[in-house]
Amino acid sequence: MTTAPRTRRSRITPERLAELYTAVLDLLREVGYDALTMEAVATRTRCSKATLYRQWAGKPELVARALRHQKPIALDRIDTGSLRGDFDTLIDQVGDHQMAADIALLRGLSHAAHTHPDLLDALRHLLVDPELTGLNALLARGVARGEVRPDTPALAYVSHLMLGALAIHPLIEGTPADAAFLRKYCEATVYPALGL
Repeated sequence: MTTAPRTRRSRITPERLAELYTAVLDLLREVGYDALTMEAVATRTRCSKATLYRQWAGKPELVARALRHQKPIALDRIDTGSLRGDFDTLIDQVGDHQMAADIALLRGLSHAAHTHPDLLDALRHLLVDPELTGLNALLARGVARGEVRPDTPALAYVSHLMLGALAIHPLIEGTPADAAFLRKYCEATVYPALGL
């Protein structure tokens, strides 16, 4: 069953919204998705459960929106004039500490999504699809500028390459991926695959 995100008229200030989302992510890191409850979020943020349910359809949407909120980078707005420059800008904006925290959190949520289809649906709709749309726009500009041939097979797999590297690096190296690793990885794999 899919949970459609609610259209909401919020009286919550942007500052309060950021506080709520931070609390949700902190709780996720502390207890995991299964043990996270709307009641715990309400207690942590000193608001009522009714307020939470007026704003969000439930836990899956709240979690997905919290993740989306902490990702202020708009991939489709990065345009340095070159695909390499765009990737460098993207890597610079993420930051090593945030990258490590995000990957650990997403790894846990990926596991939870296997048993919670409503979470998977919310993550895809509110987090994954917008990221893919932004990445595809970034790549499309590279094609339009003539940097990448439009029939390059790797275009369809750049997201797989990047996410795979981020997810597997801790398993192989024992440490989270960082900007230095991502730059070397792009030089060795992503750019050659795209013909750059």
